[in-house]
Amino acid sequence: MAKKTDLTERVKELMNQKDKIRNIGIVAHIDHGKTTLSDNLLAGAGMISEELAGKQLFMDYDKQEQERGITIFSANVSMVHEFEGEDYLINLIDTPGHVDFGGDVTRAMRAVDGAIVVICAVEGVMPQTETVLRQALKERVKPVLFINKVDRLIKELKLTPEEMQKRFMKMIADVNNLIRKYAEEDYKKWTVNVNDGSVAFGSAYRNWAISFPFMKETGITFKDIIDYSSRGDDKELAKKAPLHRIVFDMIIRHLPSPIEAQKYRIPKIWSGDINSEIGKAMLSCDPNGKLACVVTKIYDDPHAGSVATARIFSGKISKGQEVYLVGQHKKERIQQVCIYKGQQRIIMDEIPAGNIIGIIGLPSVFSGETLCDPTEVIQPFESIKHIFEPVVTKAIEAKKTSDLPKVIEILRKISREDPTLKVEINQETGEHLVSGLGELHIDAKVERKLRDEGIEIETSPPIVVYRETVSTKAGPIEGKSPNKHNKFYLEVEPLPQAVYDAMVRGEISDTVVKGKDVQLTSKLRELGMNEVDAKGVKMIYNRNMFVDATKGVQYLNEVMELLKQGFKDVMDEGPISKEPCSSIIVRLVDAELHEDSIHRGPAQVIPAVRFAIKNAILKAGPTLLEPKQILRIEVPQEEMGSAMKEIQNRRGEVLDVQSGEGIAILKSKLPVAEMFGFEGALKSATGGKGFYYLIDVKFEKIPRDLLEKTVAQIRTRKGLDPAFPKPEV
Repeated sequence: MAKKTDLTERVKELMNQKDKIRNIGIVAHIDHGKTTLSDNLLAGAGMISEELAGKQLFMDYDKQEQERGITIFSANVSMVHEFEGEDYLINLIDTPGHVDFGGDVTRAMRAVDGAIVVICAVEGVMPQTETVLRQALKERVKPVLFINKVDRLIKELKLTPEEMQKRFMKMIADVNNLIRKYAEEDYKKWTVNVNDGSVAFGSAYRNWAISFPFMKETGITFKDIIDYSSRGDDKELAKKAPLHRIVFDMIIRHLPSPIEAQKYRIPKIWSGDINSEIGKAMLSCDPNGKLACVVTKIYDDPHAGSVATARIFSGKISKGQEVYLVGQHKKERIQQVCIYKGQQRIIMDEIPAGNIIGIIGLPSVFSGETLCDPTEVIQPFESIKHIFEPVVTKAIEAKKTSDLPKVIEILRKISREDPTLKVEINQETGEHLVSGLGELHIDAKVERKLRDEGIEIETSPPIVVYRETVSTKAGPIEGKSPNKHNKFYLEVEPLPQAVYDAMVRGEISDTVVKGKDVQLTSKLRELGMNEVDAKGVKMIYNRNMFVDATKGVQYLNEVMELLKQGFKDVMDEGPISKEPCSSIIVRLVDAELHEDSIHRGPAQVIPAVRFAIKNAILKAGPTLLEPKQILRIEVPQEEMGSAMKEIQNRRGEVLDVQSGEGIAILKSKLPVAEMFGFEGALKSATGGKGFYYLIDVKFEKIPRDLLEKTVAQIRTRKGLDPAFPKPEV
């Protein structure tokens, strides 16, 4: 294929050739070299100078990212690479590695079909490597592996080729074990392999790489690489084995085009009818079908306003086109469509299915929104759920009352951009609660943004997000409507552990059941749930379940939506301390309803249902679940005792201890309530040499001796009577 000099023209041509497109993300643990690798690929595609590759951090263009030296926002770029005489379009997303910004990784995984998992050759598989792989496989995104910083094994650790090989084999085995652990049955075959070239090795900082197919093709051996690197002859090595060529070739050989990927990804991320016209159009990535598109990111541009990143699964998007926002139930007109070149955007007239694009001119759109043709409103895509929930809240207040409208506007915008941040706006008091994945998450995405806008704010110390739950069964409790014409009998009990665990793993999602859901019923039966409950599920919400166990109640179907609303209200704000509920089954066992619908409207049904559920909870051994973080803590061997003391002082427990090469690795579990200031305390206890990484977040029952005190603190903070509430029946 003749090379065209103009990138825009080449991209335009390739956008329409679905088999020549690769939509990929780069994912990794923090500091393993994602952004440096992205720079290198950009240089290889002729988009930045080769001298600056690995040093410019082209994709970290936010001022805060450059100051902190980490990626906070995912960034996009489209590049062209020639492989075996043919041009290919590679749409790349560089994602954050810090766990507090994991929501950006989750959203990026919806847009891509393949991922380069980057691992540092010195550190190997780390907690966030596991998290990002888990996120990718959950979205049926196929991985390949790049082992980075190999130059450090040669220059610093001075390992022999045999020692290096041993280390590489362990890392590859670790990655493959994670793929087998998290992939669905049909995708466990996605393990990576040195021989077929789905694994590459190299140094993004030094601009060189190697893979088995490349060695076979060129005759260059691993020993040659070691010799060049040991002599410090990296520039020559980068000419012989240029990183971009090896990695791009690996992407094109092993990662799928949209036409391949959409066949198996659409049934996973869209629960509509696959055999419908729009279903078939998405499966075949048809540019002539009706529009189906998902927004995965929103950011603010000082000149263009709100810019949305989206993946088109069917149809086309063109400037001036009217689209329907499914979640907002409204139409908006697109001003411009573009492709990305890092900070720059290249405006296009029209972009077809199979591409990742930028959209300007949708003021109400939010991350995760489904866009479609206004003439054919489609079922929305599955919500993009991050694997961790918000566990830390901060109250934010504007110092000047005159800044209040601006604060509200910015907070609304932030919650549209990043759904992992939960924002509660209280327009009367001027105090706003922002919940996030950690202190850094709230600081970087919210506090910093407000300060950059020149708004002075006051923030509260971090507040822990608890969940309300029950320990035993209680009920039936009667809930009577204010007009005394309707009665509802409800009971509550803890959700079976196996069902709750399946919800945590994402195997059972929030859903409203209308009619029969055979799949859900059989899944619940498999998990040991009894027949009546499994068949009677009407709603799953925030890891709670509403079940209809009644028989032959007249008019019940007509008030079912109101029952669900009453259930949802209590699950959002439980009776113990107005915290969200978790792991509860609410079961309707009987009801008496007035024959005239005018006497059983929302004002009659909802208060009665709320009353019965709240009182049943307060009779069922009410307690709180507190969030606990599972951490990997690394300290020098000699400082292990000090680190353990620090963990135990904070109600923490050490789950596992491993040691090697003078380093002790403690797998520990700590309550989030005791975590504030932990990083500083760990550093001072270990002479600045202790580090920790988040592996997981779990909710567990709070110790009995802390329950009343904690409830009193939460209730006092919320302006409620501090006494533990008692049932009214």
